[in-house]
Amino acid sequence: MQRKKFLSAGKLLLILFGIIASLLSIPACTRSGAKVSDERAPYIIPDSLLKTLKIDSVKQGELINIITLTGQVDFNQDKQVNIFPLVSGNILDIKIQLGDYVKAGDVLGTIRSSEMAGYSNNLVQAQTNVMATKKQLDATQDLAQSGLASQLDVTNAQVNYDQAVSQLEMAKRILKINGNNTSGDFTIKAPISGFIVQKFVTNDQVIRTDNGNAMFTISDLKNVWVWANVYESNLEKVHMGDNVDVTTLSYPGRVFKGKIDKIMHVLDPASKVTKVRVVIENTDYALRPQMFASVSVSNTQHKQAIYVPNSSVIFDHSQYYVLVYNGEGNAGITPVYPIERLGNSSEKVYLKSGVAVGQKLIASDAIQIYDQLNN
Repeated sequence: MQRKKFLSAGKLLLILFGIIASLLSIPACTRSGAKVSDERAPYIIPDSLLKTLKIDSVKQGELINIITLTGQVDFNQDKQVNIFPLVSGNILDIKIQLGDYVKAGDVLGTIRSSEMAGYSNNLVQAQTNVMATKKQLDATQDLAQSGLASQLDVTNAQVNYDQAVSQLEMAKRILKINGNNTSGDFTIKAPISGFIVQKFVTNDQVIRTDNGNAMFTISDLKNVWVWANVYESNLEKVHMGDNVDVTTLSYPGRVFKGKIDKIMHVLDPASKVTKVRVVIENTDYALRPQMFASVSVSNTQHKQAIYVPNSSVIFDHSQYYVLVYNGEGNAGITPVYPIERLGNSSEKVYLKSGVAVGQKLIASDAIQIYDQLNN
C-alpha cells in the first residue's frame, strides 16, 4: 500500500514537470512565429491596377523658369476714348447705358446748346457777307472798266470778298466739327466701336465745356491689358517678351496667352512692387476690366536639366520622392531633389539629382502605391 502511494506521487510529479515544460515552450513558439511574420514579401502592383497606371520617364530639356504673380485686368488705354462735351448746354435723349456695345457713328445723345445756335447764325452771316462782297466786287470791276473806279478800289473790293469767303469756310468747319447741325442741337456720336465702360451724364443734366469731365468712355475690349505685380526679389526673372499664361477665378480651366510688353521702372513706395503689362487678345470679351488674375511668367535660361512629370512627384516628411518602375509590377521609392529657387510648371518638375534620364516612373496613383510600399 505504501509503495502504491509513492508511485502515485511520482506520477503527479511527472505530470507537473510536463505542464511546466509546455508553458516554457509557448514564448519560444511565439517568438519564432513573430520572426516568420516579419519576413514579408515585397509589394507587387496588382495587374488590375497596373493596367490603369500611367508610366512616364525621366527626360532632359531646356530649363524653363516659371513664376506666378498676382494681377488685374484693365482697359487697353491705347484703344479707349473719352468723350468730352464740345459745347455747353442741356443733355437730352441719352440712348445708351453702361455696358452697352456701340458702333462707330452711333448716336449716344443730344446737347441742346446756345453755342450751336450761334454757330448756325455765324454761318448764315458769313454766307450773306460773301454774297454782298461778291456783288460789290463785280460792281467795282464794271466801274473800273468805265473809268469811274480806280485799280485801288478794285483791289479793296477783292480783298473784302476774299476775307468773306475765308470767314464762310471757317464757319462751315466749326459747324462741321460740332456735328453740322443747324437747329441748335449737338449730336453726340461714338468715335469708335466698343463698350460703354464709363458713363457720367444723365438726361436733363447741364454740362459745360470747362468742367473737364468726360461724358462717356468707350473701350474696345477685343484687346485688354493685365497689370501684374512683381516683387523686387523676382525682377531678375521677368523680361520683355516673356510668355505669360493668365487664369482667372471666373474661368478656372481656361488659360489666356500673352506676352510681357512693358516693365515699369519704378517701385510702388507702399507695396514695394513694380508693374509689368501683358497684352492679351480678348475676341470673345471673356476678360473684363477689374477682374483679378493669376499670371504665370515663363522664360528660358538656355540651360539643360532633367525633369519629371509633376504627377509623379510625392512630398512626404520634408522630402520629395518618385516611384521608379522596374517592370513586372515592381516599383521602388527614390528620393529626388528639385532645383531650388526655380518655379515649376503644372506639368514639369526640374531636378538636380536623384534619377537618370530614361528611367521609368509611375505618373498616376503614385500616392496610393507609395503608401503600400511604405506599409
